[in-house]
Amino acid sequence: MLFGSCPSKVVPRSAWLRPLRYASFIARSIATSTASSSSSSSSSSSSSSSSGAGNVGFPLSPPRSTWERGMCGVRQQLGALKEHLRGKVLGPDGVPLGTYMCQQSHVPWACRGPECLEDWLVSSDAEMGGRSRSFLSLSKNNKTLLFHGELDNYIPRDGKTKYSGYCTLRSKPRKGFMNKKKAFDWGDMNVLFLRVRGDGRPYMINISVDNYYTHMQNDLYHYFLFTRGGPTWQDVKIPFSKFFLASRGRINDVQHPIWTDRVGTLGFTLGEQADGPFQLEIDFIGVYKDPAHSEEFAYETYKRNPNAKR
Repeated sequence: MLFGSCPSKVVPRSAWLRPLRYASFIARSIATSTASSSSSSSSSSSSSSSSGAGNVGFPLSPPRSTWERGMCGVRQQLGALKEHLRGKVLGPDGVPLGTYMCQQSHVPWACRGPECLEDWLVSSDAEMGGRSRSFLSLSKNNKTLLFHGELDNYIPRDGKTKYSGYCTLRSKPRKGFMNKKKAFDWGDMNVLFLRVRGDGRPYMINISVDNYYTHMQNDLYHYFLFTRGGPTWQDVKIPFSKFFLASRGRINDVQHPIWTDRVGTLGFTLGEQADGPFQLEIDFIGVYKDPAHSEEFAYETYKRNPNAKR
């Protein structure tokens, strides 16, 4: 053997036979499990027939193949690509650019059937051991959303939780082509318009924006929704300049206006000391442009004097 050359590696015969042995082991395991399941099913059927009150069992549906799931994903992405290209050619969200620039209002959420339930998510303190319960359903006329449940301020005795008692309703983030986040562009709008029917409880409106940095992912813009109860609908108009910035439940010292051109989700939170049932019915949630409203931000945005002595 020459200096510096590597000896040829001889592959043992067991290495070649290892995949075949593994395949035969898998085949024997499947055959054994099938035989055991068939024997158990036959024994259970015979026992049920002998007892005279047999339960009818339905076979499990076979899992969808990888090809079917792949084609389903391809169809979804092609539909998203169609909407994306139509938005690029015609205008935002498929609306012609001239019409989009002149429109004075937009309704992103309006429930007119069961399909609107897929656009929302509900949660409560039950996820952390609490006793509150929240549900989302359609009202009696099947044309409005009904956010209801029961609020309970019970604090789990786990030694970590200090506060409890909340229920939340939040919209799902929109997805575009290749499951990319698709934000709402409300840059020309300055007022949030809601038609709701509540139970007299105060709710918190939460708006999230698609930030550029990951350390800002917990930032939310809040404002209050005071419902008056009763059978009549309540039209609520809240300027975007009234929303204040908070992070992880604490109001930020440095405030800045909401980015209306990068709105991600909108939601409602109920959290107060009054235990009991609650109910909030939502007809639609929209935005519009009010020419008479010129306020950009309702809170102080000045910076602290950098030359001041600490």
